[in-house]
Amino acid sequence: METELTLRVDGATHHLRVDTRTSLLDALRQRLGATSPKKGCDHGQCGACTVLVGGRRILGCLALAVAHDGAEVTTAAGLAPGPDEDHPVHRAFVDHDAFQCGYCTPGQVCSAVGVLDELERGWPSAATADVAGGPDLGDPAAVDREIAERMSGNLCRCGAYMGIRAAVAEVAEGARR
Repeated sequence: METELTLRVDGATHHLRVDTRTSLLDALRQRLGATSPKKGCDHGQCGACTVLVGGRRILGCLALAVAHDGAEVTTAAGLAPGPDEDHPVHRAFVDHDAFQCGYCTPGQVCSAVGVLDELERGWPSAATADVAGGPDLGDPAAVDREIAERMSGNLCRCGAYMGIRAAVAEVAEGARR
């Protein structure tokens, strides 16, 4: 069975007809030609397909496209504020060599943007010592634990985790200033 839906992806509105079983990832890649989100495991275990929907990070391979009719979807390619500008997370990933082969990088970047938003909102994680009080953003070790926990759903085959954590921490520190 097919249905029509509308997605706003990286600022552009798209009307498309898809099978109701189509994942958001497949709609983005196969129907809209968005190559930033990657198909890694197709089971929600690697994070390569992470995109932002309404500003919150989700795994595109586990989300049905029809469930996001009318949604604002942002991929790593759509994060830049302008054509000649980098998003702060993009820049930090480059500065900290937070990628090797680059396959996981778009998902890592989207997840990092989501993590930074969660920290800014004071949302607790499994690493938060005082769940009622939210994350301790004044303690660098606590921030590192928060970042490691929150980014744990995004795998990197090349093992660039130290650079990824450093990049996210740098942007988090800059946001607190």
